[in-house]
Amino acid sequence: MNRYPLWKYAILLVALLIGSLYTLPNLFGEAPAVQVSSAKVTVKIDSALQARIEAALKDAGVQPDYVQFDGSSIKARFGDTDTQLKAKDAISKALNTDPAEPTYIVALNLLSRSPQWLSALHANPMYLGLDLRGGVHFLMQVDMKAALTKK
Repeated sequence: MNRYPLWKYAILLVALLIGSLYTLPNLFGEAPAVQVSSAKVTVKIDSALQARIEAALKDAGVQPDYVQFDGSSIKARFGDTDTQLKAKDAISKALNTDPAEPTYIVALNLLSRSPQWLSALHANPMYLGLDLRGGVHFLMQVDMKAALTKK
Protein backbone atom coordinates (compact mmCIF):
# COMPACT_ATOMS: atom_id res chain seq x y z
CA MET A 1 0.00 0.00 0.00
CA ASN A 2 1.03 3.56 -0.58
CA ARG A 3 1.24 4.86 2.98
CA TYR A 4 2.84 8.15 4.02
CA PRO A 5 4.19 9.10 7.45
CA LEU A 6 1.79 10.79 9.87
CA TRP A 7 3.73 14.09 9.89
CA LYS A 8 3.07 14.56 6.16
CA TYR A 9 -0.67 14.23 6.74
CA ALA A 10 -0.41 16.68 9.65
CA ILE A 11 1.38 19.26 7.46
CA LEU A 12 -1.26 18.83 4.76
CA LEU A 13 -4.07 19.26 7.30
CA VAL A 14 -2.51 22.40 8.83
CA ALA A 15 -2.01 23.93 5.35
CA LEU A 16 -5.65 23.24 4.46
CA LEU A 17 -6.90 24.74 7.73
CA ILE A 18 -4.84 27.92 7.32
CA GLY A 19 -5.85 28.21 3.66
CA SER A 20 -9.54 27.82 4.45
CA LEU A 21 -9.26 30.36 7.29
CA TYR A 22 -7.81 32.98 4.94
CA THR A 23 -10.43 32.33 2.25
CA LEU A 24 -13.32 33.04 4.65
CA PRO A 25 -13.35 36.85 4.04
CA ASN A 26 -14.25 36.21 0.40
CA LEU A 27 -17.44 34.44 1.50
CA PHE A 28 -18.74 37.29 3.69
CA GLY A 29 -19.05 39.78 0.83
CA GLU A 30 -19.08 43.56 1.04
CA ALA A 31 -21.27 46.15 2.73
CA PRO A 32 -22.01 49.73 1.66
CA ALA A 33 -20.08 52.34 3.63
CA VAL A 34 -19.32 56.05 3.83
CA GLN A 35 -15.71 57.17 4.12
CA VAL A 36 -14.77 60.59 5.48
CA SER A 37 -11.30 61.98 4.84
CA SER A 38 -9.68 65.39 4.96
CA ALA A 39 -9.91 67.62 1.89
CA LYS A 40 -7.22 69.98 3.18
CA VAL A 41 -3.80 69.34 4.64
CA THR A 42 -4.49 71.58 7.63
CA VAL A 43 -7.59 69.63 8.69
CA LYS A 44 -6.90 66.60 10.88
CA ILE A 45 -9.04 63.50 11.30
CA ASP A 46 -9.41 62.54 14.96
CA SER A 47 -11.77 60.93 17.46
CA ALA A 48 -13.63 64.24 17.94
CA LEU A 49 -14.61 64.10 14.27
CA GLN A 50 -15.80 60.53 14.79
CA ALA A 51 -18.08 61.76 17.58
CA ARG A 52 -19.44 64.49 15.27
CA ILE A 53 -20.15 61.90 12.57
CA GLU A 54 -21.93 59.61 15.03
CA ALA A 55 -24.00 62.56 16.29
CA ALA A 56 -24.93 63.56 12.72
CA LEU A 57 -26.02 59.99 11.96
CA LYS A 58 -28.06 59.83 15.17
CA ASP A 59 -29.78 63.15 14.35
CA ALA A 60 -30.64 61.83 10.87
CA GLY A 61 -32.06 58.62 12.34
CA VAL A 62 -29.46 56.42 10.66
CA GLN A 63 -27.99 53.49 12.57
CA PRO A 64 -24.57 52.33 11.27
CA ASP A 65 -23.29 48.79 11.75
CA TYR A 66 -20.11 50.36 13.09
CA VAL A 67 -17.98 53.50 12.78
CA GLN A 68 -14.23 52.95 12.54
CA PHE A 69 -11.36 55.44 12.86
CA ASP A 70 -8.27 54.15 11.03
CA GLY A 71 -5.83 57.05 11.31
CA SER A 72 -6.33 58.85 8.01
CA SER A 73 -10.09 58.42 7.57
CA ILE A 74 -13.30 57.43 9.30
CA LYS A 75 -15.47 54.69 7.80
CA ALA A 76 -19.08 53.98 8.70
CA ARG A 77 -20.60 50.69 7.49
CA PHE A 78 -24.34 50.28 6.78
CA GLY A 79 -26.77 47.49 5.98
CA ASP A 80 -28.05 48.68 2.60
CA THR A 81 -27.41 51.31 -0.07
CA ASP A 82 -30.46 53.43 0.78
CA THR A 83 -29.16 53.92 4.30
CA GLN A 84 -25.71 54.61 2.88
CA LEU A 85 -27.01 57.42 0.66
CA LYS A 86 -29.04 58.95 3.49
CA ALA A 87 -25.98 58.81 5.75
CA LYS A 88 -23.75 60.43 3.12
CA ASP A 89 -26.14 63.37 2.81
CA ALA A 90 -26.41 63.77 6.59
CA ILE A 91 -22.63 63.63 7.11
CA SER A 92 -21.97 66.06 4.24
CA LYS A 93 -24.43 68.59 5.65
CA ALA A 94 -23.00 68.27 9.16
CA LEU A 95 -19.31 68.53 8.23
CA ASN A 96 -19.21 70.74 5.13
CA THR A 97 -20.97 73.99 5.93
CA ASP A 98 -19.74 75.58 2.68
CA PRO A 99 -20.44 73.22 -0.27
CA ALA A 100 -18.33 75.41 -2.59
CA GLU A 101 -15.22 74.74 -0.50
CA PRO A 102 -15.62 71.47 1.42
CA THR A 103 -13.42 70.74 4.42
CA TYR A 104 -13.97 66.98 4.31
CA ILE A 105 -14.38 64.49 1.48
CA VAL A 106 -17.42 62.29 2.07
CA ALA A 107 -17.28 59.35 -0.34
CA LEU A 108 -19.33 56.22 -0.95
CA ASN A 109 -17.34 53.04 -0.44
CA LEU A 110 -17.61 49.28 0.08
CA LEU A 111 -16.17 47.51 3.13
CA SER A 112 -15.74 43.85 3.88
CA ARG A 113 -18.39 42.20 6.07
CA SER A 114 -15.73 40.02 7.71
CA PRO A 115 -16.05 39.72 11.49
CA GLN A 116 -13.60 41.65 13.66
CA TRP A 117 -11.70 38.55 14.79
CA LEU A 118 -11.00 37.67 11.16
CA SER A 119 -9.85 41.21 10.37
CA ALA A 120 -7.56 41.08 13.42
CA LEU A 121 -5.80 38.13 11.78
CA HIS A 122 -5.23 40.35 8.69
CA ALA A 123 -7.40 38.04 6.63
CA ASN A 124 -8.64 40.37 3.90
CA PRO A 125 -10.74 39.52 0.85
CA MET A 126 -8.98 39.19 -2.48
CA TYR A 127 -9.76 42.02 -4.84
CA LEU A 128 -9.36 40.73 -8.36
CA GLY A 129 -8.08 43.69 -10.32
CA LEU A 130 -10.04 46.62 -11.69
CA ASP A 131 -13.54 46.84 -10.26
CA LEU A 132 -16.02 48.21 -12.79
CA ARG A 133 -19.28 47.54 -10.93
CA GLY A 134 -20.26 51.20 -10.95
CA GLY A 135 -19.50 51.64 -14.62
CA VAL A 136 -16.90 53.79 -16.27
CA HIS A 137 -17.17 57.49 -16.97
CA PHE A 138 -14.78 58.44 -19.75
CA LEU A 139 -14.53 61.93 -21.14
CA MET A 140 -12.39 62.58 -24.17
CA GLN A 141 -12.04 66.15 -25.29
CA VAL A 142 -11.29 66.51 -28.97
CA ASP A 143 -10.29 69.74 -30.65
CA MET A 144 -12.72 69.42 -33.56
CA LYS A 145 -11.50 72.54 -35.33
CA ALA A 146 -7.92 71.24 -35.46
CA ALA A 147 -9.06 67.75 -36.43
CA LEU A 148 -11.12 69.06 -39.34
CA THR A 149 -8.39 71.38 -40.61
CA LYS A 150 -5.81 68.56 -40.60
CA LYS A 151 -8.12 66.40 -42.67
